[in-house]
Order: sequence, then C-alpha cells, then structure tokens
Amino acid sequence: MALFNFDYKDKPMASPAKFAGRLFINVLVALVIVAVAMAVGMYGYQATEGMQPIDAFLNSAMLLGGMGPVGPELHTEAGKLFAGFYAIGCGLVLVLASGVVLAPVLHRVLHALHVDDDEKG
Repeated sequence: MALFNFDYKDKPMASPAKFAGRLFINVLVALVIVAVAMAVGMYGYQATEGMQPIDAFLNSAMLLGGMGPVGPELHTEAGKLFAGFYAIGCGLVLVLASGVVLAPVLHRVLHALHVDDDEKG
C-alpha cells in the first residue's frame, strides 16, 4: 500500500515525482478522514438537536476547524453531550490528519539526513 511505502535507509531517496505521488495519496487519505469526521458531526447535530443540514454542516466544520460551535445555544442534553465528545474527537482528528500528511515529509527529511536508529550502539 502506497500510504506506508517509505524508502529504507540503505536505498536511494525516491525521485521528486515519486515523493509527490506519495504525498498526494497521504493528502487524499487525510481528506477522507476529515470527510468522515464531518459526516459524523453533521449526523450527530441533526439527530440530537434537529438542526437543518446546513446548520449541522456549519457547526461541524467550525468544531473540526477549532473555532467552536456557531449559532444558538444547544437545547438538549444529548446535543450538549454530543457536542462535547465531538469537540474532543475533532482534536484527535486534527492530530491524526496532520500526522498522515506530514509522515512522508518527515520521513524524507530523516532519509536525507541519514538518521540512524540506535541499533549500532
């Protein structure tokens, strides 16, 4: 799978085109992760608060982006619990998506510097 197909330290570094392809795939994976998180948020807001789809989209996007909920105060206990847990989950999604995107970049930097692990001593 190309997502985890990195170069070994004893092999030459990948060409810029191959690196760009790997980065593109990782960006697509991160976008899928974000889209799933958005879908969960929209469904949760619609199910717990009865929000219209556009309002659920706005609240989900703002929480996922780190800005916080928008609009009127939440009215139900279920909605408040969902929003709290969704906000915590959004923070984890941000870390996960960032890691997926940055993994090939950091690997390439370490490969270029020939950073060894501590096997030799």
